[in-house]
Amino acid sequence: MSTSRLTSESPNLRLAILLLAAGQGSRMGTFPKALIKKSGQSLLKRFCLAAQTLNPVQLLLVTGFHAPAIEGHLQSFINELNYPVKVLHNSQPDKGQGSSIRLGLESTTKNYDVLLVALSDQPEIGSAEIQALLEEYQNKDPDQEMILPMVDGQRGNPVLFSKKSIEAMLEIPGMVCRPYMDTHTEKVKQFITKNRAYLVDVDTEEDIQRQALAK
Repeated sequence: MSTSRLTSESPNLRLAILLLAAGQGSRMGTFPKALIKKSGQSLLKRFCLAAQTLNPVQLLLVTGFHAPAIEGHLQSFINELNYPVKVLHNSQPDKGQGSSIRLGLESTTKNYDVLLVALSDQPEIGSAEIQALLEEYQNKDPDQEMILPMVDGQRGNPVLFSKKSIEAMLEIPGMVCRPYMDTHTEKVKQFITKNRAYLVDVDTEEDIQRQALAK
């Protein structure tokens, strides 16, 4: 399905994105994984440009350990984006990914219908993978609120959430995506796919070499 067809069929479906880039990257010498390069372009820039084709209403970027480097790099290409980007700094990234997710959820605005929660270290995620999640959302049952990619029995990322499910999480102090999904499995639509892009991420120097990436 093309982007134009998706837009014409769902003129009121507004996509917001929460992109997590607060990690330390400790297993690769404390290097910011969002700045790893694929084909000469950072993973952060690749993702932001890919998302642009889907006309998001906003992207929330959560930074932490490497905030100056990541935020500085963002400024180098932000004028190429046709959607607003809001940078959120997690002042306590050592509390783990959950703290970054909660910060992002609490910063969402009211002008969206679905929220994509994405990681900044997935080199194979592009517009096609995001669009596939949106298509699954359009075909979900009325009581399903979350789209979870599943590849060979493994949970993948990113994950798509309805605004209703985000609002439900926010009503519970400290609640974030994974535990909410695990306690509301009836609201999760599993997107069964063979596309391993949803599983591929970068954690170690070996990952960088194997995937032909570069610092």
